[in-house]
Amino acid sequence: MHLLRFSLSFLFFYFFFSISLSAAQKKTYIVRVHHESKPSIFPTHKHWYESTLRSISPQSLSESGDLVIHTYSTVFHGFSARLTPNEAKALETISTVHAVIPEQIRKIHTTRSPQFLGLKSQDSSGLLAESDFGSDLVIAVIDTGIWPERRSFSDRDIGPIPAKWKGECVQTNDFPGNACNRKLIGARFFSGGYEATNGKMNETSEYRSPRDSDGHGTHTASIAAGRYVFPASTLGYARGVAAGMAPKARLAAYKVCWATGCFDSDILAAFDSAVADGVDVISLSVGGVVVPYYLDAIAIGAFGAADAGIFVSASAGNGGPGGLTVTNVAPWVATIGAGTLDRDFPSDVHLGDGKIIPGVSVYGGPALAPGKQYPLTYAGSEGGDGYSASLCLEGSLNPNNVKGKIVLCDRGINGRPAKGEVVKKAGGIGMILANGVFDGEGLVADCHVLPATAVGATGGDEIRKYISGFAGRPKSSPPTATIVFHGTRLGVRPAPVVASFSARGPNPESPQILKPDVIAPGLNILAAWPDKVGPSGIQSDKRRTEFNIISGTSMACPHVSGLAALLKAAHPEWSPAAVRSALMTTAYIKDNRRETMLDEATGNSSTVMDFGSGHVDPQRAMDPGLVYDISTGDYVDFLCNSNYTEKNIKAITRRYADCRNARRAGHVGNLNYPSFTAVFEQESQGGSGRRMSTHFIRTVTNVGGGKSVYRATVTAPEGVNVVVKPAELAFRRAGQKLSFVVRVKARPVKLSAGSSSTTSGLVSWTDGKHVVNSPIVVTLQAPL
Repeated sequence: MHLLRFSLSFLFFYFFFSISLSAAQKKTYIVRVHHESKPSIFPTHKHWYESTLRSISPQSLSESGDLVIHTYSTVFHGFSARLTPNEAKALETISTVHAVIPEQIRKIHTTRSPQFLGLKSQDSSGLLAESDFGSDLVIAVIDTGIWPERRSFSDRDIGPIPAKWKGECVQTNDFPGNACNRKLIGARFFSGGYEATNGKMNETSEYRSPRDSDGHGTHTASIAAGRYVFPASTLGYARGVAAGMAPKARLAAYKVCWATGCFDSDILAAFDSAVADGVDVISLSVGGVVVPYYLDAIAIGAFGAADAGIFVSASAGNGGPGGLTVTNVAPWVATIGAGTLDRDFPSDVHLGDGKIIPGVSVYGGPALAPGKQYPLTYAGSEGGDGYSASLCLEGSLNPNNVKGKIVLCDRGINGRPAKGEVVKKAGGIGMILANGVFDGEGLVADCHVLPATAVGATGGDEIRKYISGFAGRPKSSPPTATIVFHGTRLGVRPAPVVASFSARGPNPESPQILKPDVIAPGLNILAAWPDKVGPSGIQSDKRRTEFNIISGTSMACPHVSGLAALLKAAHPEWSPAAVRSALMTTAYIKDNRRETMLDEATGNSSTVMDFGSGHVDPQRAMDPGLVYDISTGDYVDFLCNSNYTEKNIKAITRRYADCRNARRAGHVGNLNYPSFTAVFEQESQGGSGRRMSTHFIRTVTNVGGGKSVYRATVTAPEGVNVVVKPAELAFRRAGQKLSFVVRVKARPVKLSAGSSSTTSGLVSWTDGKHVVNSPIVVTLQAPL
């Protein structure tokens, strides 16, 4: 029989016996199979896969409908299906099955930025002009869909759809054929994985189409490639011209995120389609738990895309400011953290004792009466369920305690604007949203449904202390406050600052690869918004706005996606790795005060674990001088040196890997990455029994012109000796490649058991015109 080469009789008996013992709960798995031709007796691959599933599972013989959720044929060969754990284990024993991957449910990582980044439409030279504003490049946005009628997606003065385009605009009742145009050239949706887990979607609250019922996808798409739109604002804030990074680039929307999340099987189907459709850049503002790459559908899909010459950028995640929180860490993905703009929306708390606590807000409704003080309460101290009330969770507030008052709510558990709705329903007149210790001083401006502002952890403590000072006093003299809204403020210093929520390194899966790669604007970003979603994102919010201001590494990622499209348009010969290298080696770490960027959470200087190589500088990235290029074979060698098995590597790369040469030739740190990261283990406090030295081999390509001589300068990490050989690279022509070695030797430091110490420096190459910077990071760890 033409099945996947296993003993049918054995597996039938195995499953009949195991299923009769327990009805195991099914879940979705993604199955990679060998890409050999399907047997001729089956008309399609789907029939082949379904025949296999029916043969191994007696239960499925009686099931009607499709057993296969998606089939994959571009970045991945295989299918996804609902399986019991026993069925999944049995598939793993089949020689032609390379991997059986449990599905993850991912979450979305939820204007002035072109000007802040130095992209000026009126310049006759520069990245926008050199790239023709990204015209004819196609950016795929894998997200919650799109609202196609927005002016940001107009095709006015845009040329014909590129001849290479093979995609389609999927038509439904609520997404007609004319929803696409010469700007939005493709739109698809993938709900098979979502519905396999959750049942049929509720079409009264979600669109079974590429149309966006959330807002996230519309927002990210317009950041990447929105047209110039004037006037633009949100509830009167951030007035001006809205524009994406690559205003003439084409967009293709791939909807994979639904009410309960974004399912791996659907995400992989979107990658598969996007590559087959002919996109140039993939933007993914979605993430989840970090797992080995061979179990990570995003890493697998991104590898296939990179192998096809497509640049993939992904959000780093919003788990900051804690360490080890960065996600989407595969080295073939550009991992993007978030920084601030030089714009904010101040909204201060004026306490009854005269103190002013700074805050931020985007509130456009009726303001509180000028000069009037209102009763102030902290619901967590008013009796009842103190914890739930302190967080202003649904149903936790006693109207008798909050009616007519400004309520202090702690951040956490439920959404920030949702807390305001709880206060409003209980009769409160305003809200102060206070950060916890973990959130620090990082503030996010939200479109609240009542007068409200967000304050930092220190400010929250001050307000609680002020309120507690009234304990025991007569109710006729309560604590009081008001909120004063100051609108939009420009020219803020310092900027940029690493956003508090932006996920941080070190890299949990590959510590020798520094992540995030770079940061980009991600705090309080103005971009397009759907027509039927209120700016707060709360269902009861009936306000409507063409643009909205939201925050997250989700917003930072499409900035880089758009910049990558501009760079690809200006340099069509560059590989995805070369584009990422240009962005990394030209990034900056100094703010507009010419001091090291601050960490919003602490107010202290940030580090490479926060910003990677630094903040993107698109004008410099257009002419980086040198690039660190990486081939598919280099990534395979990296996986070999990461001690992945040949089967693991096949699951990611679709190719056989002979790791013997790779392991003889080097180590994980020798991937030709534009940063250098060494991790050493000490024996004991200050002990030096272990060798704490290593070397990095790198090859750079001259893209800065003809003959040139680059000289290396080193700023060594504290306590580390760094030597670069040769210290001079003489290029005779453009495109020439030359190699060098960086040798690193660290001195032991005092460490307690289980602790670590990280220091960083810089390796720079300059020819007098270009400066090519790469961070060098050394971590010393003491074992438990």
